[in-house]
Order: sequence, then structure tokens, then C-alpha cells
Amino acid sequence: MTSQSSSAATASAETSAAKTFSTAKAKRPRRRWDLTVVGIVIAVIFLIPYIVMVLGSLKPRSEILHIPPSYLPHQWSPGNYGSMWHTPETPLPFNMVSTIVISVCATVIVLLVAIPAGYYTARRRFPGKLAFLGLVLVTQMLQPVVLVTGLIREFFALGINDTWLAMILVNAAFNLSFAVWILHSFFASVPVEIEEAAQLDGLNRMQTLTRVSLPLVWPGIVTATIFAFVSCWNEFAASLVILTTPENQPLSVALTKFIGQYDTAWQYVFAVSTVGVVPVVILFAFIEKRLVAGLTAGSVK
Repeated sequence: MTSQSSSAATASAETSAAKTFSTAKAKRPRRRWDLTVVGIVIAVIFLIPYIVMVLGSLKPRSEILHIPPSYLPHQWSPGNYGSMWHTPETPLPFNMVSTIVISVCATVIVLLVAIPAGYYTARRRFPGKLAFLGLVLVTQMLQPVVLVTGLIREFFALGINDTWLAMILVNAAFNLSFAVWILHSFFASVPVEIEEAAQLDGLNRMQTLTRVSLPLVWPGIVTATIFAFVSCWNEFAASLVILTTPENQPLSVALTKFIGQYDTAWQYVFAVSTVGVVPVVILFAFIEKRLVAGLTAGSVK
């Protein structure tokens, strides 16, 4: 009798488990479908401003100002992208070159300084280490526009005011703290035993850094790179004050030249904004996987 009851209980448990599994299996596609719909809706919400910007860059000015406005252009004007480079308001070709040079050079300086700094603070113990890291973090709270008066006086004293070098130094200095902090965290996550084994094999400190440690912290380097580059690419306030020559100004400052007190060339505003966004989108597309790995590092053990 006991064996019959045990068999019945076992069969009942197996039946219940089978029903639970089938129910979960039936809900799983629906849950995935719900998440897909939510993801699409969120993506569309974030993409709407960019879609409006791109469509606006393909409209003539009269159509942009027409009331009520139309979403799709009635008269397509792709020539806006060609004529904006020859407008009398601003020398856009020089502004594009200025933006690229300042952003790339400042990002390279940030990496050249942040990599050894992050490695040293992660591997060495020295008096005032925590105070130093805290001071580095505090500098992230400051913005170039807060110190612009002192910066201009220093640049005049050095004879580099209104030059690319001045903005390269400013952008590099104010993006260095984040890069040092994130690279310090990545280097600290690499086991010391790996480097000790490499040194036993005959590698010196520099070879250990370049051949062993750097490949392991590559996601952190990519994260620091994209953060510094985008910050330099979008910098506006300091560039507006420090760079007074129109040819030396970046795209972020040149864009304001199309916005006047009584008139605004909206077709060029949209076109220049689109051109300014494209390089950043391309950069994200190339390093998306490594960037996500860098931002989520440490979230899963």
C-alpha cells in the first residue's frame, strides 16, 4: 500500500513538473516577443530626433519653415550637403579638419598618459595613493569653461593662444581623469601572478605591460578611447572662447554661425549636425562589442 502511494506521488510530481515546463516553454517565446517590441519602441523614440535631423537636411529652407511642417520632403535637396561647404558664414572644410586634428591628438595624449598612470597606481603602493586617486576623480567635476580665464592667460604667456595646441592640451587635461580611473580599475583586476610568471620567463616591466597586461585590459582602453574622443569632438564652450580665428574653430562652434538673430539657415544646421554625428556613429559601429565589454566588466563574476 505504501509503495502504491509512493508511486502515485512520484507520478503526480512528474506530471506537475511536465506541466510547469510546458507552461514556461509556452511563455518564453511570448516574453521574447514582448522584449523585442519594447526594444523597438525605445529605439524608435531615441532615433526620432536623428531622423528629423537627416530629413531636415534634405529639405529646402522654405519647406522647413512652412506651416504646418511636413515630415517627408516634398522637394528633395541633397545639394545642401554640397553647398554648405562653400557658405560665406563659415569655412567648414577648415572646421572639419580642426575638429579631427584636435579630437585625435587629444585622445592619443590621454591614452599615452593614462595607460602608464593607471598601471602604476594599480601595481604600486605609495604614500598618498588614495588621496591621489581621489584628487584625480575630483578634477572630473570641473569643466574647462570654469577655468577658461586662467587658461587664456597661460596660453597668452606661452604664446599658443588661438591654436590647435591650446585646445588639444585643454581637452586632454580634462579627459585624463576618467581614463586614469577606468584603466586603474582594469589593471587592478588583472592577477599579479600573470605578470610575475611573465617576468620569470625573462620579460622586463615594459615588455610585461605591452605583451601581457595591455591585451587583457583592451576593453578598458577602448572605453577610455571612445569617451575621450566623443568628449573632445563635442566640446564647445572652451573652443568658443579660446579659438577666435574662424578657420581654427571646430564644427561645434562653426554650427552656431548658421544661427543668426533674425535668420537661421536650418537646412545647413541640419546638414552640418548630420555630418558631425556620422564619424562618431562609425566609430561606435567598429568598437561596439569591445565598448560593451568594457562598460559591463565586473558585473558578472
